[in-house]
Amino acid sequence: METLYKKHRALISQVGTDIVRDSMNTIKWEKQLVAIRGSRGVGKTTLMRQYIKLNYGVQAGVALYCVMDSMYFTEHSLLELAEQFHLRGGEHLFLDEVHKYPTWSKEIKEILDLYPKMKITFTGPSLLQILNADADLSRRVLSYDLLGLSFREYLRFYQGIALPVYTLEEIFSNADSICDEVCKLCHPQALFEKYLRAGYYPFYDGDIDDYYNRLENVVNFIIEQEMTVFCGVEPAYTRKLKAMLMFLCNNLPYEVNIAKLSSYLELNKATVLSYLSGMKKAELLHLLYSKNDSVTKMQKPDKIYVHNTNILYALARKENIGTVRECFFVNQLSKEHEVEYGKSTGDFLVDGNYTIEVGGKDKNFDQIADIPDSYVFADEMEFPVGKKFPLWLCGFLY
Repeated sequence: METLYKKHRALISQVGTDIVRDSMNTIKWEKQLVAIRGSRGVGKTTLMRQYIKLNYGVQAGVALYCVMDSMYFTEHSLLELAEQFHLRGGEHLFLDEVHKYPTWSKEIKEILDLYPKMKITFTGPSLLQILNADADLSRRVLSYDLLGLSFREYLRFYQGIALPVYTLEEIFSNADSICDEVCKLCHPQALFEKYLRAGYYPFYDGDIDDYYNRLENVVNFIIEQEMTVFCGVEPAYTRKLKAMLMFLCNNLPYEVNIAKLSSYLELNKATVLSYLSGMKKAELLHLLYSKNDSVTKMQKPDKIYVHNTNILYALARKENIGTVRECFFVNQLSKEHEVEYGKSTGDFLVDGNYTIEVGGKDKNFDQIADIPDSYVFADEMEFPVGKKFPLWLCGFLY
């Protein structure tokens, strides 16, 4: 137990608090059971440690931070830890990477039953199953999904420029004023181009090659470690998943031909669809359908995008700016909005109402001219022209 207290002090004292994500204020940390899920590398651990430092200080006592693959748990159970923590007056347990402790859900449930005043906050991958875990915690847990940095957050993290979140409706109705406010503080287009290459994950330090190497390591870890545990992927097939991701990165946006993809990977169609679904849950891909309300479990998607532009730049052999633009749009809108493949009417249908075309500065309305609630988001613009808006504005939705 003393070892955990020492590690707590060392780890919490190291974390900086100069810049804290807005998620800090949206999470209801005071609830009895809170889960923070997200892809590897998006900043779950940092956010948790920052909250502890800002609200409890660096000393363990009322709060205790534990990494769940600690050697302590080879000789002690989580239940034992909670008992000792309770006897010492502890009130709030923070469990990082909870999935690395095999019986986490059962023991957390028992802890909550034994010590109803104790609070537990834990982190895990986006694939973490709460509903179908060994002990169903879904009725007790308040779950949050942490994404990578939006373009707005990137401006604050790397440029020190603080700007508010805007809704899609505010962008449609008030784009001139929003763009004017942003352009007073920076040249958004130049910074946007940097963000597309190295801005989604909060660990870029100025060395682009190192950033992409770390990003490849993140992708490899998700496929080799997380998908084998949570998606039932046989370890021998992880090379197939990597080959699939590389194929998609170099053939995007991919209008899906499952037969061709199955032949390329030498896998049956059902397995390919299962792997695609797993890669979506792991936040490696976005799968788009032309009608979300009629999607069945084993239905093939109509279009596939890599999850974010940074992964695309890290893995693609050549740059396709059209793909990059669409990838960014899907990534930024998917947090709060339902995005469907537009098929014959526009590139995308958003929330079942808005028809959207995405392209370069010369993109026009020819394809969507007679469609109500239709808009264009175009690259290489700083101010809107009618219903044609700068693409980077989509980065202010969270």
